[in-house]
Amino acid sequence: MSIEFNWFLPTNGDSRHLTGNISTPQLRPSHLTHREPDVDYLIQIARAAEATGFNAALIPTGAACEDAWLIAAALAQHTETLKFLVAFRPGLELPAYAAQKVAALQTFTDNRVLLNVVTGGDQDQQEAYGDFLDHDERYLRTAEFLQVVRQIWQGPGQEHSGTHYDIRNGGLTHPLAVPPEIYFGGASPAAEKVATGGAADVYLLWGETPDMVNERLQRVRSQAQQQNRTLRFGLRIHVIARETESQAWDEADRLWRALSPETIVNAQRALRASQSVGQARMQELNDGTRGNSARDLEIAPGLWSGIGLVRGGAGTALVGSYRQVADAIRKYHDLGIDTFIFSGYANLEEAWRVGENVLPRVQ
Repeated sequence: MSIEFNWFLPTNGDSRHLTGNISTPQLRPSHLTHREPDVDYLIQIARAAEATGFNAALIPTGAACEDAWLIAAALAQHTETLKFLVAFRPGLELPAYAAQKVAALQTFTDNRVLLNVVTGGDQDQQEAYGDFLDHDERYLRTAEFLQVVRQIWQGPGQEHSGTHYDIRNGGLTHPLAVPPEIYFGGASPAAEKVATGGAADVYLLWGETPDMVNERLQRVRSQAQQQNRTLRFGLRIHVIARETESQAWDEADRLWRALSPETIVNAQRALRASQSVGQARMQELNDGTRGNSARDLEIAPGLWSGIGLVRGGAGTALVGSYRQVADAIRKYHDLGIDTFIFSGYANLEEAWRVGENVLPRVQ
């Protein structure tokens, strides 16, 4: 089983500090440097990822992020082989329109588009966009949305009558030659049902401990087999890798020391309001507690939960020497993870560091 490595584009800004690109701007300490996500900076990150052998770059979605579709179109003009994993929320546009947009991007990027479907776990964010469905209903809509998208890609004459969408004589003028792979995440039973029922090609997890990941892989793999389906699995996680283990933990300690108790309390209050089951699992890894040192938040050998004190979503990092991080990646790979989406603080420098020093040791 081959391994696919991807990087991250910080379209809500970047920093050398954990709170420098926190998704809620009002929670960012004003004295810490924040890099704006202007196109020149994002081009630098994309080119660094391309130069060091990454397959794709994840472009996130959210109220604090620049539009992922537009970023993909812009950066494709400045890269040659790097693919773009475009995150989007199905409830915010019609599936036929999304399918047409994807087809255009595939044409103009020479088939370098991948899709990351984000159903949404924060009720307040969904309602801010005008979406008032509850958690489980959003996942049912996502399944129908993706069913329609795949139909539209097949060409003219498509019909669909469902709970959320009706299509009459729809479809692209010509079938899409290279449909993009669909990456999908979610830790709830509703999410797993969507993933195993035909919506996803790659099922994504956040960086939990190997034992936790293994338990989830076995469960989801079994559910997929019952549907006569085979899924690939991916892991979204940060990386803090240095020449030696002590240097890597010194860097984790630097990031940890910049977190004030007040910042953590405010961030935790916002994170705990999420409906996301995956977010709740991230919260349990550190329980919102700062500890007396960075290493107090090491929840498995070389797995650090300190990022989740202030960051929503992926809240853990692989920490260690280049060789130790490579070994940790291989351990997840042995469990069945074949796709990795990495990021760091800051993403430009760390893309070079991980690409040049970690990826070759894995391969």
